[in-house]
Amino acid sequence: ELENQLTTKSKTLDELKQSLASNGSAEQTPAAQSIRIAELCEMKDSIVNQVAQLKASMESILEQWRAYDEIYAEVSLMTTRYLYCIDQCKPSGEEASLEALKKQIKTLQ
Repeated sequence: ELENQLTTKSKTLDELKQSLASNGSAEQTPAAQSIRIAELCEMKDSIVNQVAQLKASMESILEQWRAYDEIYAEVSLMTTRYLYCIDQCKPSGEEASLEALKKQIKTLQ
């Protein structure tokens, strides 16, 4: 979208250049107009560079978020598995006796 806006602004700038070149201006001398056009071109180039930098930065940030999402999903799955294991291995009140634990060990073997 930014690139489309930039293209539109660039076309508008080109139209203004042509309009100023063909019509001239009673208020400004041709030298002043040339300076103003040069300033506008520099501003446009600066914006183009900023958009390119922003695009590269956003791509880097997006890649970092993708990595974060993958790692978060993995950690979440592992946490759920560990909580399940802890819940399954936790002895209840009656199973806390030594004899009950021995029975559970034999059952698991």
